[in-house]
Amino acid sequence: MEEKLKLYLRTMISNNGSDLHLKSGSHVRTRIYGTLKIVGKEILSAEDMDQLAREITTEEQYDKLQSDRNLDFSYAIGSDHRFRVNFFYQMDGLSAVFRIIPVEILSIEQLGLPEVVNDFANIQRGLVLVTGVTGSGKSTTLAAILDKINREQKKHIITVEDPIEFVHKDRGCLINQRSIGQDAHSFSDALRAALREDPDIILVGEMRDLETIDIAMHAANTGHLVFSTLHTLDAKETIDRIVGMFPNDEQNRIRMSLASVLEGVLSQRLIPTVKGGRVAAIEILKKTARIEQLIAENRDSEILDALFEGKEIYGTQTFDQALLDIFRRGDIDEKTALEYATNPADMKLKMEGVGKGAIVDEEMLEKEIEVFDFKDE
Repeated sequence: MEEKLKLYLRTMISNNGSDLHLKSGSHVRTRIYGTLKIVGKEILSAEDMDQLAREITTEEQYDKLQSDRNLDFSYAIGSDHRFRVNFFYQMDGLSAVFRIIPVEILSIEQLGLPEVVNDFANIQRGLVLVTGVTGSGKSTTLAAILDKINREQKKHIITVEDPIEFVHKDRGCLINQRSIGQDAHSFSDALRAALREDPDIILVGEMRDLETIDIAMHAANTGHLVFSTLHTLDAKETIDRIVGMFPNDEQNRIRMSLASVLEGVLSQRLIPTVKGGRVAAIEILKKTARIEQLIAENRDSEILDALFEGKEIYGTQTFDQALLDIFRRGDIDEKTALEYATNPADMKLKMEGVGKGAIVDEEMLEKEIEVFDFKDE
């Protein structure tokens, strides 16, 4: 079964796929530019999936799969291709998802991210979060930021991941990457230990529970730069999620602490392009005096306006502003922009040149200026 798996994985790679789905009692499928497509005619049996699990896991990992009913680990084909793998039980038997992890770490510029993202590599301390749904490119963005730091600075970086995705070689920085299960028992244990390991920067693969969030905020409060991810759609939801994880009687304290340590939130979504690929649209929150005040005073509903108004001065932006910029570049069409917009009606008006942030046709504007350029007699 492992040789057959490698064939399916190579087929996915050659078709620019991102995920391979295997399920007992169903066809093999791969996700290409966000859409699942059937690969071949074979229907995998429960026995096929169990055999595959036995072949590509260690005895300890297989036993863990049986006891926990799911398992995360990484898998490689030679030195060229790595995958993040999750096996899990469902009503028909085992299923598995293989997500490709690019071996090459692309730069912020190569990924086409806004120039302001470079600023997050130069922060000295605090908390920076990259958020979005599963498959929105959070790990890729974080890898690009970390790689920039690695090439330009001399720091000690500790990553805690489940499993390790992008492998960073020591360049200017010393980088220790720890995998949950193999190198540490849990995120909270590894994060607590990291504070005794003289780090400058800590990357936490995901802030999954209250204890991990609490320790990460403590690390940021004590002079470390902490990067992590959350499965939230935007900055407001991110702040609400963190504060809401704590008991009611602690939420005011956490909100004040978060207002102090939160240096940025990058909330991204992948949008299908006119050329068939996908492009990241990113809402960007950067710490400013106003943002800090809004978080501390529980005025989260005003954050979106602050991001909108800070675009020219601070480089912040709402998701719809990012979408509008991508539309203006010609990477997406009007239908897609309206489909993915947070506020489609407002987006339509901006496309038509109405309201704040509207698209301005400079050539047309010049003609209008010429027509109405009255001169004194």
